[in-house]
Amino acid sequence: MKTVIMAGGKGTRISYVASDIPKPMIKIDGMPVLERELINLRDQGFKDIIITVSHLGNIIMDYFGDGSGKSPITGEGFGVKIQYFVEEVPLGNAGALFQLKDELNEDFLLLNADAVFDIDFNRMVKFHKEKGALVTLFTHPNSHPYDSGLIIAGENGNVKQWLTKEDERPQYYRNRVNAGLHVINPKVLDIEIKTPKIDLDRQILKPLAGTGQMFCYDSPEYVKDMGTPERYYSVMEDFRAGRVTARNLRNKQKAVFLDRDGTINKYVGFLRDIDDFELIPDVAKAVKMINESGYLAIVVTNQPVLARGEVTFDQLQQIHNKMETLLGLEGAWLDGIYFCPHHPHSGYAGEVPELKMNCECRKPKPGMLLQAAEDFNIDLSKSWMVGDGENDIAAGKNAGCHAALLIGDGTDCKKGYDFGQTTTCDTLVEFVKERIVD
Repeated sequence: MKTVIMAGGKGTRISYVASDIPKPMIKIDGMPVLERELINLRDQGFKDIIITVSHLGNIIMDYFGDGSGKSPITGEGFGVKIQYFVEEVPLGNAGALFQLKDELNEDFLLLNADAVFDIDFNRMVKFHKEKGALVTLFTHPNSHPYDSGLIIAGENGNVKQWLTKEDERPQYYRNRVNAGLHVINPKVLDIEIKTPKIDLDRQILKPLAGTGQMFCYDSPEYVKDMGTPERYYSVMEDFRAGRVTARNLRNKQKAVFLDRDGTINKYVGFLRDIDDFELIPDVAKAVKMINESGYLAIVVTNQPVLARGEVTFDQLQQIHNKMETLLGLEGAWLDGIYFCPHHPHSGYAGEVPELKMNCECRKPKPGMLLQAAEDFNIDLSKSWMVGDGENDIAAGKNAGCHAALLIGDGTDCKKGYDFGQTTTCDTLVEFVKERIVD
């Protein structure tokens, strides 16, 4: 599979860091960003590379050549085959693709050269092929969804809406942002666009929303644009701390599994009304600390109100959208949300018969944690289950995790309860400071 890397941007926002070289050649811990991208691709078998260049492109071409030479930094061979497309006049961030149509006769990766990433591309390509997608977007949560473009997708990941920054957005939304990494079928280019510059997002991808041909590949792996000095220095810190490589899903992950009611939001019994959802004070601060620690933050929650017919799936999604929106406003995010819709007992007015069962996902059974472990390659023995009830503790122990019981205000539990938990804390912040943050 070929990889097209767009490396033609001028990098005006980051010129303070380096103004005499192209943005992809700015070094992260002594090595150009673009070289780190090529190493990541090469080591996964993606060795056929096309790089589009314009501004100061000769510096990139002189450094990498055709990919058969050796790195000036490491002395090792680049180990890839590179060809270049030189934009003599600006074509927009997708114009070069139409000039390269004859080279692109099968699915290809399309990446930005100014992003720092370390992801399992083979996993993403497998997802793309399983979906039979025309386009697959790499999507993830970030710390500022309120001023980012958002992707709205259905249950199976098909993109329903593509909301740019200037588009009106719903009051509550899922924290799902396009990271600028794509798997694309060349049939996407079988359209006629007459503008001299072509915008990838607005003219090619956004029109595919709602067609059932574009899908989200959600992943917690590390992808960050280093287009501003602030982001550049943040990426430098992450790289030196080992966070960039650690998040690749080829590596075992650690997670903090979080109950919802009484752990994230104030306990009100069975929560049926979105207006009753209220974050416990300092929970966003605690989740943000988990985000920064290298652990995944994953919600696992029993929601028998679905089986009882008291809340629909759409209403539950809106409640979870509110949770993600409120967390996002404070710079925190969740890497995953798993819920059990089942309930074993019958006799409720309006109940949903097909959801009345003794399942394997309802806590205290560990099904949700086991599914998350499979999805995200999690080492459960190094992970935690945090909640305010006996079922939370039992689910964590049954999955092989450590378990923490919360007993502070807003929870459904009090001091003195011993469910065999590893530790007992008043608040989520206290737990994170004592057990997660080094």
